[in-house]
Amino acid sequence: MSPPLIRIGTGGYSDTALLGTLYPHGTPPSDFLRLYACHYDAVEINSTFHAPIGGRALQGMAEKAAGKLRFSVKLHQDFSHKRRAGAVQARHFLNALRPLGDALANVCVQFPESFERNPANRRYLAELVSWFAEIPLAMEFRHHSWHIPQVFEFFAAQPQLLWCNVDYPPRIGLPESVFRPLHRTAYMRLHGRNPHWRAAHSAAERHDYRYQDHELKQLADTLHRHRDDFDELYLYFQNTTRSHSFYNIPVLKAYLASAGFAVKTATDGYAGAQAQLFD
Repeated sequence: MSPPLIRIGTGGYSDTALLGTLYPHGTPPSDFLRLYACHYDAVEINSTFHAPIGGRALQGMAEKAAGKLRFSVKLHQDFSHKRRAGAVQARHFLNALRPLGDALANVCVQFPESFERNPANRRYLAELVSWFAEIPLAMEFRHHSWHIPQVFEFFAAQPQLLWCNVDYPPRIGLPESVFRPLHRTAYMRLHGRNPHWRAAHSAAERHDYRYQDHELKQLADTLHRHRDDFDELYLYFQNTTRSHSFYNIPVLKAYLASAGFAVKTATDGYAGAQAQLFD
């Protein structure tokens, strides 16, 4: 029996804070994704949350990845936050994704903390799921009302729906971080544990946190306890601020590899001087 595969990447790849670490100084933005693909095997595209993206742009990403990456694409905020999009906009979004082909792993839907579990929002969620019935949807719910057994049972019965496991700062009113692999494919987002999350003025400030080695070891131990519950995990560090993710990822990979998980530990060519930090 093959060990579970854990695909590790970051939320987005274009953060210029990674210049000097993941990307050597002087690397043009047009080369970021090609270099990123030398180190990681999955990427969560977050730009699609803020602005529409065309198929040509995604085709370019697929070409630069050269078959080395699986893509998770974040759904536009008109669906998750503003909730003013409908079936027509969903078809346009799906059509834009087609150039990714088999490299498309799933779509990530991140609902805001204001999206509570009430009859109206449940009806909207059912509509959204029907619009995207052809692809896996990984859903992150920041309101506590969704984190209940009935919802977990519903997700477990729907092969298309992936429960998005999250790691948030503790004791700030967000849901508790609990790993629940409800399907053979699992999804996880690591937001960091910045105690000043609520006071932050930007996503970069919220994610300004570098995990300590013992915290990453605890995460690896948690995944090891669940190793029989999933075959594949998409795990995304959101803390690219000040290159935190760059330093955290190889540490976690080492713990996971020693626990018997399949992870990408070697660095492909074109990686430059930074490659030695990943070996």
